[in-house]
Amino acid sequence: MHAAYQEDRGRRPGGGGNPRAAGGEAAEDRAPGDEDRTSVFKAAEISRALSRIAHEILERTSGAGDVVLLGIPTRGVPLAHRLAARMEKVEGNQVPAGSLDITMHRDDLRLRPARALGHTAVPATGIDGKIVVLVDDVLYSGRTVRAALDALNDIGRPRAVQLAVLVDRGHRELPIRPDYVGKNLPTSHREVVRVLLTEVDGEDAVLLGENPGFPGGLRPGQPGRRQPGPGQPEPGGGASQ
Repeated sequence: MHAAYQEDRGRRPGGGGNPRAAGGEAAEDRAPGDEDRTSVFKAAEISRALSRIAHEILERTSGAGDVVLLGIPTRGVPLAHRLAARMEKVEGNQVPAGSLDITMHRDDLRLRPARALGHTAVPATGIDGKIVVLVDDVLYSGRTVRAALDALNDIGRPRAVQLAVLVDRGHRELPIRPDYVGKNLPTSHREVVRVLLTEVDGEDAVLLGENPGFPGGLRPGQPGRRQPGPGQPEPGGGASQ
């Protein structure tokens, strides 16, 4: 396991252990309302999708010799390290992976109270001249990715930037398109996409359900719509904009 990921896991309350280790069922750790949502992507499907993305990155980058994977907290970080592990297994060489906090680059800072900064962990090799693959769980409006691109400029100048997401739910508001997608999931603005990962939630799943609090007629980013904090599910979507 990557040292940067071990550090990230250690920052969570209760240590880096599996939430199921105490013997409780993973469903008990789910957020309120998860029981009313439909599973649209099961653990085995998630695993296969990540293996496919890992191979696609290797093919597109000619073996990933200059690749650095940076996960967007929260769930983009374990996804980045899972991809790195799969790529290492194929190529036999370590693929650097870390995390990229976007808090101070979000375009909704003035709409929300002050929030705690997240964790950025850049591999020792840096990103200058590298191919950086940003990794996130859900792609929605594209605003989270835009913030990630701005944050990336603060730490270096990569040769190229690519984007890998587990779920693309559509409804883009910015001209952003992923290079690697685990699953394209057509949704409405009223629906909530919630990604669960073992490292954070005790299980792997993607859940889809209705958001009863979604204000009718409002679209993402419009005044009056509750905006999520870093890594929090959107009122009409997943953990990412």
